[in-house]
Amino acid sequence: MDQFPTIVGIGSGLRAVMERVELVSKSDVPVLIFGETGSGKEVVARQIHNGSPRAERPFIRVNCGAIPHELIDSQLFGHEKGAFTGATETRQGWFERADGGTLLLDELGELPLAAQVRLLRILQDGWLDRVGSQQPIRVDVRIIAATHRDLPGMVAAGQFREDLWYRLAVFPIVIPPLRERCEDIPELARHFALRAATRFGLYPATPTPGDLELLKSYSWPGNVRELATVIDRAAILGDGKQLEVAKSLGVPTRPAAPLMPGIVEPPPPMRPPSAKDIVPLDDVIRRHIESALTATGGRIEGPRGAAKALKINPHTLRGRMRKLKIDWKEFRE
Repeated sequence: MDQFPTIVGIGSGLRAVMERVELVSKSDVPVLIFGETGSGKEVVARQIHNGSPRAERPFIRVNCGAIPHELIDSQLFGHEKGAFTGATETRQGWFERADGGTLLLDELGELPLAAQVRLLRILQDGWLDRVGSQQPIRVDVRIIAATHRDLPGMVAAGQFREDLWYRLAVFPIVIPPLRERCEDIPELARHFALRAATRFGLYPATPTPGDLELLKSYSWPGNVRELATVIDRAAILGDGKQLEVAKSLGVPTRPAAPLMPGIVEPPPPMRPPSAKDIVPLDDVIRRHIESALTATGGRIEGPRGAAKALKINPHTLRGRMRKLKIDWKEFRE
């Protein structure tokens, strides 16, 4: 497993996954990755690309669920100048940009049926047609698809093409959710704690045995991405002194035992805040936006984007990110 030094958990919960990655990397067959949101599908896809003969060529990720249906053909396959209103120049699609390399089609289950037909042709013979062009273009692209949807169920319901399913499901890889590999949580938590300290300029703090028990007892519906967010928040709350994991998870702290039966020690008097206790508003906004970007894997728009979570317009969010010098690329999986 030495060829996967950047993957946390390859010696335990992800061992079977990485064995399959090692098997398929050297070949050129399509790969279909199944996994819940936040489980690390893009990380696994990148490892397949990095271990392949195409490693020196482009690796491009496209979120099929984030592209408006009316723009999917143009985005994936490109268009010619004048092909439609607003097409002021010829544009290469993602397939042409990934020529010679690997294209990750994330959220494949969101792809409409018409685009599935065009994708099937590329898989079959390697040719595509730009929108508005009558001249086919040859591309050499390895396809890795990823989804959290039940594709066999969608095939049965007529929502996904059966022939495309058979073309893509040559070598499926299933990433187990974090709740099924709790043995990975300590190593992941320590990894994210060190990353948070570097990102936020804090003194490195590691999770205590009590913190790890709390983390293991949680169900992690957002998987590894949610764990990273919880550790980021715990590091910020601890201000470099410690990780406030319980507060980050919203777990109430247990009150201290009374000194004597029936006698409870009174709480210390509350100290009014002073000016030095006040955190600059830009810092608060920056940390909140970074938490949202971490939780959404750097996605800004769409139903699973940071703008939706923050309940603001995507253009407004981008403007604030520019002002605060936040780079969304740092939050990709």
